[in-house]
Amino acid sequence: MGIHDYLIYHFGMDLKQLGYFVAVAERGSFSRAAVELGIAQPALSRQIRALELTLRQSLLRRHGRGATTTEAGRLLLEHARGILHQAQRCTDELRDMRQSLGGQVALGLPPSLARMLTVPLIRAAKSRLPQAQISIGEGLSSALLAQVQQGRLDAAMVYDTQNWPDVDITPMRNEALVLITKRPSGLAQDPPPPPVNLAAIAQTPLVIPRRPNAIRQAVERRLATAGYALNVALEVDGVAAILDLVLDGAGGALLPPYAVSRSVRPSDFVVQRIANNALDLPVVLATSARRPITPTQTALLALARETAERVLDAD
Repeated sequence: MGIHDYLIYHFGMDLKQLGYFVAVAERGSFSRAAVELGIAQPALSRQIRALELTLRQSLLRRHGRGATTTEAGRLLLEHARGILHQAQRCTDELRDMRQSLGGQVALGLPPSLARMLTVPLIRAAKSRLPQAQISIGEGLSSALLAQVQQGRLDAAMVYDTQNWPDVDITPMRNEALVLITKRPSGLAQDPPPPPVNLAAIAQTPLVIPRRPNAIRQAVERRLATAGYALNVALEVDGVAAILDLVLDGAGGALLPPYAVSRSVRPSDFVVQRIANNALDLPVVLATSARRPITPTQTALLALARETAERVLDAD
């Protein structure tokens, strides 16, 4: 029995009370939450107090500036979002049985993929799934997988993942990383530079994201297997910031090729492929192994796969 099922079964929590608690916790104020929920503040306070009595825990600290979560409140908030999301999913599935594809679908994307896919995917979904409500969450692959596991995301497109309990992994495509460096003054763009091997990568100072970034961890594993170590010049999160530092001479970068093609000045960079596809990373689709996929989710995931192939291959 998962934590969500345990909370509901053993404590008999009221979903409405749970929603009220999330509203107060996220807004940090009973008054703001009451306005947004459309109920009187005293009534909201009574519902939260009833929830605290049910759980035998103090969930919120009231003070002059509003309210903050206790340690127990922070734990409940982490799981409450997933519980409420799954309740909404159940409603959507029942509705899908009697009408065309609709309901909510929450999809997670790493920053590099989100930058490329969010706009075309939302456009395609509006055209082909007009009754569906699509939300895109952005984060590191490890964080997205945790949210799929907890039920806060329906699916996530992630890089080179290791095994996660209660998460089904479906391969989608391989993403070839490239070595990106600053173009020296006067160097022509043609012909394209030759591929580089892992030995050359190990000798190149790199501007690279911090752990637990999936690309960082995959590169470290591949180099270690070949007997090399990563040469870290700077640890920086964010594709745009990494490329700015490459142009400033801080080092090279290992990113998907479309990171450069979508940059402001792609001609300022030298892009080299990695020999023997040594740093190709699998992109996979992660879904919950414990919850069935709705027809709307199936349709959106197929559309996401199609959009990824179209957009990423074009770059």
